[in-house]
Amino acid sequence: MKTSVSKKQRFFNEINLTEHDDLYVGIDVHKANYHVAFYLNGAHAIDFITPADNAKLCTTLEKLKPAIKNIVYEAGPTGYSLARQLQQQSFPVHVIAPSKTPQYSARDSKTDRLDGRQLAEYAAKGLLRSIAIPTPRQEAIRQLPRLRNQFVVKLKQTKLQIKSFLLQYGIPQPEGLQHWSRIAVEKLKTLQLLSQLRYSLDTLIQEYDFLNEKIKDIDRKLNEAFAEKSHAKKIAILQTHPGVGSVTSMMFTAELFDPKRFNNTTELAKYVGLAPTIIQSGRTLRDGPITKTGRPQLRSTLIQAAWVWVARDHQAREVYLRILRNTGQKNKAITAMARRLAIHLWKMLCNNEPYRKTA
Repeated sequence: MKTSVSKKQRFFNEINLTEHDDLYVGIDVHKANYHVAFYLNGAHAIDFITPADNAKLCTTLEKLKPAIKNIVYEAGPTGYSLARQLQQQSFPVHVIAPSKTPQYSARDSKTDRLDGRQLAEYAAKGLLRSIAIPTPRQEAIRQLPRLRNQFVVKLKQTKLQIKSFLLQYGIPQPEGLQHWSRIAVEKLKTLQLLSQLRYSLDTLIQEYDFLNEKIKDIDRKLNEAFAEKSHAKKIAILQTHPGVGSVTSMMFTAELFDPKRFNNTTELAKYVGLAPTIIQSGRTLRDGPITKTGRPQLRSTLIQAAWVWVARDHQAREVYLRILRNTGQKNKAITAMARRLAIHLWKMLCNNEPYRKTA
């Protein structure tokens, strides 16, 4: 009985590539499997599905290594483990920013197979924009500010739930609850309510207390992580800037992780999502909305810090007011100040110098 040979097996049995060949590999990465596509010498060669096993994929590609010019996949929930494994095996690999991948204006179909083929072809034509791959340690440090932000968001939601509960049942807010003072929270625990309402409110208060304690615990972990010599000096330098405290400095340092990888202020502004877009039609040219790329949490943190900077620094406030007069919108003016703040912090890290007063 004749044994059937798959298209993939036939390709690997027959192919014999050298460094003179140009092979680009596009991978559509998923939790359970990878859709792999080869773009060989200017044409699509083959695509296949393989289990999401990084070591197995490296073994599969080993025979083709001399011809491989680039391996690409889009950043996503699977992280950087595949890229790091390929780097360890000396494969050329780039993780692609999904928002920067070219898109057809009228695309008929979208499948994992087509996505892999598209990535391979775009890589061959130099149309993709890669992102920096952090080291495992850099990524681990970066996770702490992100975790803190997640719990802060949950705490805000719990506060809103408590206030909504009081409003719904006509219960007056204790004095001081506007600022969530400890006395006001204790008063919530002593309100005389029906047993069912008492239980519901107690549950929300327990969640509030838990989240508060967890945020404090994360803050201790953050302080421990950034107390190391490699980070402590950076944090101290950033906090010389008006409006910048421990949370902003830690998040900014963690998210950038390698500030010298940016070549100019435009790249930095785009990375933090504060660069304005440009809209032109005929003779009309104007600034559009900001790009909003990167981490929304970092962007909002910089905007909050910019408000404090404007309030504390007279020169910064003058610049803010000048931008406000030109734009007529507070949001645009403070966004511009947040962009200036990000650029200041970036330059301070690159030059290893504290803040020098200039807006």
